Amino acid sequence: MTDDAIRTRALAVIDAEHAAWNALVDEVGSNRMDEPGPMGEWTFKDLASHLTGWEVYSIARIEAGLHGKVDAPTPWPPNLATDDEINAWIHGREHGRPLADVLAEADATFPRLRAAVAAMSDPELRDPARFPALEGRALGDAIVSGDYFAHLHEEHEPDVRAWLAGTPAGNGAGR
Repeated sequence: MTDDAIRTRALAVIDAEHAAWNALVDEVGSNRMDEPGPMGEWTFKDLASHLTGWEVYSIARIEAGLHGKVDAPTPWPPNLATDDEINAWIHGREHGRPLADVLAEADATFPRLRAAVAAMSDPELRDPARFPALEGRALGDAIVSGDYFAHLHEEHEPDVRAWLAGTPAGNGAGR
């Protein structure tokens, strides 16, 4: 393998995930974005905001690590401690935003992550200590294995697919 083998594979996974996200957005269609169901009372637009809120923070943490910082500040108030509290805050802040803005911000996370990964060397992507927020996991491995994107695919996509098929969704759990 060449020195940038993990980077090349990670970039390919990011591109594939971006294409899969766009395909899911297209499958939902603009006429159903504000329809409750994919996450209980939450709409697909709410789900997109939820995923984007966490992803923007994840990418900020990676970018901070690239600049020698230990971590990035959270976009939510520091007194919020649980995922449920953070999810409620994201939902409250984002719920009224225009659909086009929500989808554009979600779409922009992929090139931003791609740029951060492209700026790294193969050894950086393989270093499990490089990004403390990953708790001992190398970023390249997390992306290539699919674990980096697992939240969407494991926690939410089955419910979205069930909702699209007109069958009852599962638990609609948060992060």
